[in-house]
Amino acid sequence: MSQTQTMTLDEKLTISNKAFELLNAGDKEGFSRLIRTIPMPSYLAKVYKEKVGAEQLIKSGYNLSEAEAEFGPQWLSK
Repeated sequence: MSQTQTMTLDEKLTISNKAFELLNAGDKEGFSRLIRTIPMPSYLAKVYKEKVGAEQLIKSGYNLSEAEAEFGPQWLSK
């Protein structure tokens, strides 16, 4: 799934469950990689940007598609 498509709640839950299976199996890197594919809620992305800056948010690797859909494609540079 590309970051520009909306992810359903069921898709988010399925990915989350798989990620926690990896964590429970001791695969912290796999957990981190998979959990970051779930779109960060736009309100959290906005707070993250305000607290640590846009550059750090981009480096974090989180899926920012929901924030981009809500705030526009240039929201990180504003």
